[in-house]
Amino acid sequence: MKSPVTTGAPGDSIAPKSRFIRFVVKQLREVLPPTLFFVVGFNVIVLTTQLILADYLIHFANFMIVTLSALIVGKAVLVANHLPFFRRFDTAPIVQPVLFKTLIYCAVVLVVRIVEKLVKYWLTGGTIGGIPDYVANHFSWNRFIAIQIWVFILFLIYVVAAELNSLFGSGELAKILFTRRSSELKLRRRERVRALVKLSRLTETHSLDELGDRNAPAHQEMIDLINKLAARKGSAEHR
Repeated sequence: MKSPVTTGAPGDSIAPKSRFIRFVVKQLREVLPPTLFFVVGFNVIVLTTQLILADYLIHFANFMIVTLSALIVGKAVLVANHLPFFRRFDTAPIVQPVLFKTLIYCAVVLVVRIVEKLVKYWLTGGTIGGIPDYVANHFSWNRFIAIQIWVFILFLIYVVAAELNSLFGSGELAKILFTRRSSELKLRRRERVRALVKLSRLTETHSLDELGDRNAPAHQEMIDLINKLAARKGSAEHR
């Protein structure tokens, strides 16, 4: 008598694949913005430098090489984002997380670039004992430091934009820059600040019991202010 063949549920084989796909998509979303940003940034730097050096018949760098460098930077960003201390200053004033994350990004890129140079040296027949001589006599420190300075500047711009986007809400910065009129934005922001100031003063001048009493005027004023803030947020999202 044949024993019945047991087969797993279809969802058992699909679940790992879906988790893997979600993981890949998440990683791509993290690495794509900095990679595109640095592809544009590095190529602009190379283009302007080539234009300056063209009169002297000096070739600075290849656009394909700097594009590959941007991919390395994007991977470094992915590594830095998963460091346990990366978000240490997220609750501090915005200048602190901006500078801290910029320095972390630059440090990771610095390590990656040094390792990349050493790997190239070993692949061309170098030895461990010859590393000091290679670093001292054959390593282009001026170019290396210049590129690292530009990496710092570009990372500073990138982190400022990322922190402002996180502060305003995901996607809000793009709406402010590209879809909303500045006059309407200033008006809504002014009205929102006034409502928040009134709400803050209301909580300072009245007790929790008074604010929680539905028959008290302070409670009704608080509800009106909250409704106004919610209505403005809803109208802004529909624009």
